[in-house]
Order: sequence, then C-alpha cells, then structure tokens
Amino acid sequence: MKQYLVIQVARFGDLVQTKRLIASLTARGDGDVHVLVDKSLKSLAESVYPQAIIHGITAHATALDAKSAMRAILIDNRKAFDDLASIGFDEVYNLNFSPLGFRIAALFDPETVHGHRWKNGQEIIPEWAAMAMRWTGNRRLGINIADFWAAYTSPMLPGPQINPPAHPKGGGPGIVLAGRESRRSLPPQELAAVTAVLAARHPGPVLLLGSASEASTGREVMNCMPTALRERTRNLAGKTDWKELVEIVDSLDVLVTPDTGTMHLAAHLGTPVQAFFLSSAWCFETGPYGEGHTVYQAVQDCLPCLETAPCPYRIKCLTPFSDSAFPRFIATGKPEILPQGVTVFETAFDPLGLTFRPTHGIDMEQEARGAFRRFLGSHLGVWDAAIHPFDTTLAEQLHQPKDWTTKPKKTVY
Repeated sequence: MKQYLVIQVARFGDLVQTKRLIASLTARGDGDVHVLVDKSLKSLAESVYPQAIIHGITAHATALDAKSAMRAILIDNRKAFDDLASIGFDEVYNLNFSPLGFRIAALFDPETVHGHRWKNGQEIIPEWAAMAMRWTGNRRLGINIADFWAAYTSPMLPGPQINPPAHPKGGGPGIVLAGRESRRSLPPQELAAVTAVLAARHPGPVLLLGSASEASTGREVMNCMPTALRERTRNLAGKTDWKELVEIVDSLDVLVTPDTGTMHLAAHLGTPVQAFFLSSAWCFETGPYGEGHTVYQAVQDCLPCLETAPCPYRIKCLTPFSDSAFPRFIATGKPEILPQGVTVFETAFDPLGLTFRPTHGIDMEQEARGAFRRFLGSHLGVWDAAIHPFDTTLAEQLHQPKDWTTKPKKTVY
C-alpha cells in the first residue's frame, strides 16, 4: 500500500480547510493518508479525519518562553521527525510556506514532495504557489484555500462532495465571540443585536463560544441583551475542549461567526453558517465550504486589507454592521434596508470548487472573477476551455514562461 503525508502545521482553520486535499487522497483507495499537525490540534484532527493517521509535533509552542519553544521545536520533535522519515512516503504534500515547513520537507526525497520543497539546501516554491503569489495582487479574484491546496493533487474530489449540505440540527444558535484577528469581529453591542434576531428564529439555548480570553467579551455581549434573551444564553468561552466543541457545533441550528476555525468546523459538520466578513477576511478566499451557508461581506474599496498594517480609515468596513438596519435586514430580508457597504453571498459551486453568488447588494468583480476562475480551471484541466474560453491576458499576467511546461491536472466532474 502507498503512504501519503499531508503536512499542515498551521492553525485550527487551516487544518479543517485541508479537507478537500485529504479527502481526494483518501478517495484513491490505494494507501494510507497521514496528516502532520501541531500537537495541540491532534485530537481535533483525529475527529475531523478519522480515516487518516494523525501525527503531532510542537509547531507553535505559544505557551512557552523563547528558550523552551526553541528546544521543543528543534530537539523534542526529533523523534517524531525520525519516525516520519522512516515510513517511506510515496507522496508528501507540504502546504506551509514557513521555515518549519521547509525543514520538515527536507526530511523527504524532494522528488516526492508536492508544494513547498527543500532541495540542495534551497527553498523551492512550486509553480502553482508562484502563480498564487502573482494573483494576490488582486485578492478579490482569489480562490478558496481549500481548493488551492487540493489542486496539488489529481484527481480532486468534486467540491460538493467534501462537506454535507447544511441544515439546522435543533440545538439553537451558537455565537462565536471573536476571530483571531480583532478587526474581523463585531463589537459586543452589534453582536448582541444579531444574536437577538436569530434567537427569535431558533428556539433553545443560545451558546456563546470562544477561548478563555474571550469570556469577558461573552459577558459584555450578554450585558447588551434583553433580559429574556440573557436568561437563555450560556457563556461557554474557555469551557470546552475539542471534543465538546465538535459536539456542540454539530448540534446547532446555526452558527453566527466571523472568519474563524469554528466556522470551518461547522461547514465540515453541515451546520448552517451565518458569517460576517470584514477587514482582512474575504469570503472567496476563506469562506465556509459547502452548500447552505451565508456570508455578509463588507465591500469597501480598501478590502480585503492586511491586519498587520494600521487602518487609515478608522475601520469603516465595520460601519454597515453597526447600522441598526443590519439586524433588521437579517430579520426581514428586505433588500431596500440592507446598509450600503455589505453584499450578501450564498455558497455555490462551479467546476473549480467553492464560489459565492450574490443575493443582495452588488458584486462589482463578478464578471472578472468568472473569467479568472475559468482560466484557473482550464489551467488545472477541470474546465473545458473549448466550451468556456478564458481571457488570454490572464495567462500573460499569471504565467511565467516555464509555467507553460507544466502539464495541466485532470479532474473528472
């Protein structure tokens, strides 16, 4: 039997978004699929990927001081690296553009490595990733990261087969209190207003979800609620382990969330997502994967931005979500009251993978994005260029001469 290894030592959301690649390798049916993760995510990975063999290493060591972190990464991981090197993998998929990712890739014959490789002491960036670096000059035309990673293999499982269609589970609404990037999150008052609308639609408890550091945010949200809603609400921030989080999210009627790992977990489980994307979050890159999800996307000219840089516009992308008309729109669906600066998108699929169709508001890049997706689909061999021709200027912009020597992958849809 063949042995496949997927290296995904990034964080929670990235782990779940690797599903299309892992599912595509598993569907081959000719070997074992191994997944390497940060050991803090090992139990979650075992839940999300029960068909895979999960390996854990210390990749982040965020709870350790600098000296202990260095020891954990360079010394304590040695046995895990030795064990991996001894397996004799037929194919290795390194998804992480990071110093650690390249060093892990160096354990293996570079000819077996897809993605970022280490060869003769040099970091080798694959052509597919190099193309992506070129198109990130206009991130509004990007593709979902789950589809990007899956394109390292062939054939890819069709996008609609990856996650189950979403449907309410009967357990009431869940509210994710904050994302890892602070500017992506709604303030407590706005979050409480949205929660009130969805709680009126879904009976049962209202569950606030997050890490221990967000427990105080949960209390602020509850303080903004009317008394009756507060009495239905439980602040579970910092009170769930991975197993409990999976069970809770799998029981919900809906998950209200910014762009978070919990959002991707909900999509994996088929729990409906109502997501708000602003600041650096862009649904076409990292939106919930599957049928039956909704994203309220901020569409200011400056978006999506880089959160590492200060915002010169006083986070104006938050303004539509702070408008009292926003929760009223969620309650009524009346297009005339949707605040300017938000477009409502529903998840959809095309031959390339996940995309979004606008249901309210304007998608100014819809035509350009369609041309971009046709080009990438033709490059990968999943879109018939004879039937759906693409704009050749895109090839001139995104290809380098040596890219033309790369044979397109073939995927059956």
